[in-house]
Amino acid sequence: MTLTADGTLARTMRVLSCFSDDEPALLAAEIGARTGLPVSTLHRLLARLVTLGLLARAPGRRFTIGSRMFELGELSPLSLRLRETALPHLTKLYEATGENVHLAVLDATSPRDAVALYVARVTGPTSIATLGRMGGRNPLHTTGVGKALLATRDDEWLSVYLEHPLERETVHSIDSSAELLADIDKTRQRGFAVTREEMTLGNVSVATALPTIEGLPPTALGVVVHVERADERRLAPLVIQAARALARDLQHG
Repeated sequence: MTLTADGTLARTMRVLSCFSDDEPALLAAEIGARTGLPVSTLHRLLARLVTLGLLARAPGRRFTIGSRMFELGELSPLSLRLRETALPHLTKLYEATGENVHLAVLDATSPRDAVALYVARVTGPTSIATLGRMGGRNPLHTTGVGKALLATRDDEWLSVYLEHPLERETVHSIDSSAELLADIDKTRQRGFAVTREEMTLGNVSVATALPTIEGLPPTALGVVVHVERADERRLAPLVIQAARALARDLQHG
């Protein structure tokens, strides 16, 4: 297999990348329209991916991501090491706050395509709804964990990241490079990041980054609360304490 434009692996990735949160099940015709693959090639590839367990057949002649993909994903250090170690700490933070707790890592082949990849979360009946989910990807500049991750990057990295426009998710989103850099400086000074209705209206996030952990990407932990319950003075120490305890376990595990 090769990674050339016509290689089997490249075609497979084009197919798998068609699926999303909004469309977890797709018809062959929909996959064909998105990949541009010839019909005969597509059908052979889909059949092979089903046989390998990377795709599964679903009602309505649709395809979904297969169980083998889940099995392989669980072997990632993000699951075996990071998430499994983090869950007791996330649960403790949830019990102390009653709010959504998120753990995310910096996912980037370069600063230009960097996002926050959510690897774990703990939520409950009183927690406010959020867009974050395990395996989901959200912008760095509009999320608490994302801003915390940005605060770990050096000036050269940030310069490349800011070459592209900052898209606004809400009317409160930061879309100015100068304003974002000032926010990052404030995050570094106080030790935690804050977003106020910048990803979702009504939501406030308080987050902090973990120190560098060998073998893992940059990682951040945070809570998301309703704006009416957003008490930074109470939440920030709890988030920082949870991040420090998790870092200790990861470094000594």
